Amino acid sequence: MKKVLIIGSGKSGLAAEKLLKGKCETYIWDDNMPLDKRPCVEDFDEVLLSPGVPLTNPIAQEAKQLNKKITGELEVAFENTKASFVAITGTNGKTTTTALVGEIFKAAGFDTRVVGNIGLPVSEEVMSANDDTKLITEVSSFQLETISDFHAHISALLNITPDHLDRHKTFENYASIKARIANKQNENDFFVYNLEDPTCVRIAESLKGPKLVGFSSKINHIDNIFIPGDHNMQNALAALAIARCMGISDDISLKVIAEFKGVEHRIEFVRELDGVRYVNDSKGTNPDSTIKAIEATAPGILLIAGGYEKNLDFTELIQSFNGKVKKLLMLGEVGPRFANKAIELGFNKDDIIFCKDMAECVELGHKLAVKGDTVLLSPASASWGMYKNFEERGKDFKNLVNKL
Repeated sequence: MKKVLIIGSGKSGLAAEKLLKGKCETYIWDDNMPLDKRPCVEDFDEVLLSPGVPLTNPIAQEAKQLNKKITGELEVAFENTKASFVAITGTNGKTTTTALVGEIFKAAGFDTRVVGNIGLPVSEEVMSANDDTKLITEVSSFQLETISDFHAHISALLNITPDHLDRHKTFENYASIKARIANKQNENDFFVYNLEDPTCVRIAESLKGPKLVGFSSKINHIDNIFIPGDHNMQNALAALAIARCMGISDDISLKVIAEFKGVEHRIEFVRELDGVRYVNDSKGTNPDSTIKAIEATAPGILLIAGGYEKNLDFTELIQSFNGKVKKLLMLGEVGPRFANKAIELGFNKDDIIFCKDMAECVELGHKLAVKGDTVLLSPASASWGMYKNFEERGKDFKNLVNKL
């Protein structure tokens, strides 16, 4: 029986172990386990990396030197199902678009599972899926690093801006990893892409297999959409294009788009208190995402930002303030560098406050905001080091706001 070493004991690793049970022999390892329990890579036929584990991991490097197959949870799920995949990636908008496409497919009567980076491991759902199931899958660059035969009937590339450079090192490498979503597509498949993003266009033009389907908010417009912002218009247009590729009528899609309220932690209205709005955009984990949150918010913003250092450039984000951001409440290890760049670009240093934690940010936001202002959590940074993930960070913010 094949022996598979799973690195990472989070949701994805555990789901992969459950899926493979009885099909092969598995062993789970992560860095929190005692060193004397560390497995010998030579004893295994295959190494499966959880998305959070980079290819630079020592065990992954050892496996590579030994010519062991290195794979990931998404690839293993694909190998163990006949369900068809709709795979959605991009730097920003993945979760919103994936959730919206899932709702449209459900409304059209498909057996639909919304899975992947959105929070539910694909491996968990394929066990109950069948040939007719549609797996609407949010796919991250971390997952794309370890695919080989993964094949989506419809893939979508929403946008590409710098992110995760601490892991992928260069923008070019990051973009090439994103492009892998279309690797195995053929003339019977569809590639949906953003006509307004030059990198997406370049990738689309390089593809030989799938039918190309572009979308653009400059060319098309949806009149009745609930979620605000031009970025959400693009997300909705991408969802509409994906639905059309599956033969779903616009009547069904547009009705869902008109009623869709968005996803938790993405420009999510929390409450209004004394004329001040509190908005949770914890999913804003990179500068471009936070730019979109600022564009969708009225002037008078007290911005809670900062977190884990991903070596990203904050120049365009700070330039996007355009007088709309009146205070910066800074968190985490990236805070000083973020603040220094803001001062360098002309932001008043007296309007920058360093906070020890989210509680202090919310307390100061409440104290300093006046009627008509918005206290906006949109960190432009990952949550690691302070929280397990952006969901935990967003829930902390909402709990603190609701206690005011």
